[in-house]
Amino acid sequence: MGRKLSPKLELAGVSLRDMTEADIPAVETLERRLFPVDAWPLQMFFDELAQPETRRYVVAEVSGEIVAYAGLMCIEPIADVQTIAVVPEFEGKGIGSAVLTELIEEARRRRADDVLLEVRADNPRAQQLYVRFGFEQIHVRPRYYRDGTDALIMRLELNKPQSHEGATA
Repeated sequence: MGRKLSPKLELAGVSLRDMTEADIPAVETLERRLFPVDAWPLQMFFDELAQPETRRYVVAEVSGEIVAYAGLMCIEPIADVQTIAVVPEFEGKGIGSAVLTELIEEARRRRADDVLLEVRADNPRAQQLYVRFGFEQIHVRPRYYRDGTDALIMRLELNKPQSHEGATA
């Protein structure tokens, strides 16, 4: 059940599909590696996948190995990006853009008006990706992360014309 990806990603052997329970051990291992301070507990992934009426999780694979994952919660009229992660060795190849595009399309399918997300104030690379997609910072949550780092709250208004949605990074 692969998704249509950019020719560049298809040539690189990247495929995008829905996350399954069988993916959770690999995703949780990546979660602990990528977010050592703020990693979700294993059970949280099972809990999220058990709510398909309000959740959608995807993984990106290269040669059968998960290199990115992302999840969305949508309770009309708001969609919220729960998580988005790309393995560092695969950053800058358009994979983050591909999974974010899929989450935004899912938010549209679920008739959300806005997509919200939190991003670490000390993660300019992620912030730049979101800005390219039309997200705007609307708030700061001081000391949101366990290590005391602030979270920037960003919003994408889906009913507003987008300037550069679907950009490939």
